[in-house]
Amino acid sequence: MVPYQLFSHISFDACESSSLDIARKTATCAKLNVKFATTFQTPSAIMGDFRAKDVGFRAQKKLLSRMATKGIAKVFIDDATASLLDNLHRLARAHATKKEADKVIKNIIKIVIKIGILYRNDQFNAEELRTADHFRRKFHSTAMAIVSFHEVEFSYDRPFLLCALGECGALLRSLVQRHLTDKSLGRVECVFGFFSRPALLDATFGRAAPHAPLLARIVQDMHTLMEEGAL
Repeated sequence: MVPYQLFSHISFDACESSSLDIARKTATCAKLNVKFATTFQTPSAIMGDFRAKDVGFRAQKKLLSRMATKGIAKVFIDDATASLLDNLHRLARAHATKKEADKVIKNIIKIVIKIGILYRNDQFNAEELRTADHFRRKFHSTAMAIVSFHEVEFSYDRPFLLCALGECGALLRSLVQRHLTDKSLGRVECVFGFFSRPALLDATFGRAAPHAPLLARIVQDMHTLMEEGAL
């Protein structure tokens, strides 16, 4: 349930200092334990060349990932998307423990931020951009199905939704696998795995579903994002 174009709504004005400034601030922040060279390798790093832009790029990914919270999301992501994240958190919390719900939403935020940074820094090649477009179209059709399942009585189709979410997850992994660590790819698995739980789907979409009021709020957020062209 994460819009592909979320990362197009990320504002980086709050961290628009120069790449060298970012690198210096990151290097002095010992508690973050930022290890650029071993975590995010670039061709220039492999060749031993220093480029402040590359260091700043890696610093952005690391720092913003470490700061991933719903509060940070509201700084870097627009209001409609932040509202969707809040309501997804309420849905997750209704189905799971607070710890697990927090983890799922933080993983969404980390994924969105990292993809936004990759996109903003032109890191995707032509094939990956085609994959991104495929993901966008598939996610849009899945979102439309979610809206329909809520608004049209007795239309809920669990096998269809499970298949659609699985395809969205596979496309997203294909998009980022060249750029992100196994740990980050695991976050993609975590998010789509959580929202693909049959018990959660049935409690959200089924007849007399206990989570129906939360779904109504999520669908309203989706309508807002669709009107803005972001979903």
